[in-house]
Amino acid sequence: MNYTWNWHIFLEPNPTGAGTYFDMLLAGLKVTIVTSLTAWVIALIFGTIVGILRTLPSKLATWIGFAYVEFFRNMPLLVQLFLWFFVLPELLPQSAGLWLKQMPNAPFYTAAVGIGLFMSARVAVQLAAGVGSLPRGQKLAATALGLTTLQAYRYVLLPMAFRIILPPLTSEFLNTVKNSAVAITIGLIELTGAARAMQEFSFQVFEAFSAATLMYLVINVVVVIGMRLLERAVAIPGYITGK
Repeated sequence: MNYTWNWHIFLEPNPTGAGTYFDMLLAGLKVTIVTSLTAWVIALIFGTIVGILRTLPSKLATWIGFAYVEFFRNMPLLVQLFLWFFVLPELLPQSAGLWLKQMPNAPFYTAAVGIGLFMSARVAVQLAAGVGSLPRGQKLAATALGLTTLQAYRYVLLPMAFRIILPPLTSEFLNTVKNSAVAITIGLIELTGAARAMQEFSFQVFEAFSAATLMYLVINVVVVIGMRLLERAVAIPGYITGK
């Protein structure tokens, strides 16, 4: 293979005029982080609501939670992003569809919401499993104390369940970061998109994707260390990570 490595390429100005190629990658990294965090907040909010629905005694609530999870979990993320970005504006009333098409930074909002809803189905399953693993006596004790169902979940069941499922939630958050790379298909220039643009401009493909890989690894290490510290801080003796 006749390939000439050029690690100085990162210090050369990029064709967009916005700094060097390294600045281009950093800008993509920033978009990846912001998109992932926004999507993760959406995933936690909707995942918690749906996870609670799946554990309520109501058959209707259970069915709604089941349908939500099966819809978002079993459809490829790429298809979902295409549906939200290209199909949804055509199905809405003309004024609403036009507003969506003309919304500033539409690829970012579409990616954040689309990835967030996709990951919320996985969070819902994790949370339902966490609530289901709790001893039955905890819910009965909460009821005996006069707590309503909402209060029992808020003050007793959810705090315990979230502590138990923190390790799998770490994996789901890392999956959210990795899934953000799919956003390039709807025009969002995140880290993978920036590496691809650098490769197309400079023809230094290995340097571009080596740097992107290193940046993803740094994110991975920071998230894992942060979540491990959080797990130790909130661990309950006798529950998986507790001692």
